[in-house]
Amino acid sequence: MKKILFIVALFSGIAMQAQKVQWMSFEEAVAAQEKEPKKIIMDVYTNWCGPCKMLDKKTLQNKDVAAYISEHYYAVKFNGEGKDAVTYKGNEFTNPDYDPERSNRRNSAHQFTSYLQVRGYPTLVFFDENADLIAPLTGYLQPNQLELYLKLFKDDKHKELKTREAFEEYQKSFVSEFKSE
Repeated sequence: MKKILFIVALFSGIAMQAQKVQWMSFEEAVAAQEKEPKKIIMDVYTNWCGPCKMLDKKTLQNKDVAAYISEHYYAVKFNGEGKDAVTYKGNEFTNPDYDPERSNRRNSAHQFTSYLQVRGYPTLVFFDENADLIAPLTGYLQPNQLELYLKLFKDDKHKELKTREAFEEYQKSFVSEFKSE
């Protein structure tokens, strides 16, 4: 009986591992695109942001969301008020006004955060297979809300939607397959 419980626990642990998003740095994601082209999703967060923590716990750890991201995207976590330098398209972005004493409170915005037009936290930023910016999405999204955008950008449907009405029609006809946990 103990062997059966151990095996069940082992496989449950493996299944749980498979359903976590594999996070990497932005530079690692761009390098990975050269070997295997995929889009990038970047979670721009801050240490003090409550909705960022909710997005991470309730949405990005949802098994359907995590599995979809892991299969179709390179996933990047980026502290929008952090101190790490980022190189993008030959430019280096830093946070020259970063104050280490305020690392868990509001801090200065990183230059890359401003460049990506992040207006609030959390923001999910999507990049295409060439690391070109597609769009930033600001605010907390539930799994089925994020699913719409994950599939919209993955399949390049956003390129076909030229008007607000076309997007609203796409949104209305979209059928969610992700389960809320």
